Amino acid sequence: ATTVRSIKSLVPLLDRVLVQRVKAEAKTASGIFLPESSVKDLNEAKVLAVGPGAFDKDGKRLPMGVNTGDRVLIPQYGGSPVKVGEEEYTLFRDSE
Repeated sequence: ATTVRSIKSLVPLLDRVLVQRVKAEAKTASGIFLPESSVKDLNEAKVLAVGPGAFDKDGKRLPMGVNTGDRVLIPQYGGSPVKVGEEEYTLFRDSE
């Protein structure tokens, strides 16, 4: 069995986008610490890797809508979860 040592070794295929959710702040701007139960998952993520794009009916590659390093809004549910070590990532289609 082989193990994935780094997320950089994962490359999405076709129109897939690999993202990591941005962690919500556990501290307010005024310095008050919030309990974990009150901190919800944000719908914001950072794009880590982007596939080359899907093909159209004529066989031409369609350009991707996002680039590596972009900050995007993602749906609350959906995507395919990917776990590497202790880190969790999500794989979405570009259309999502």
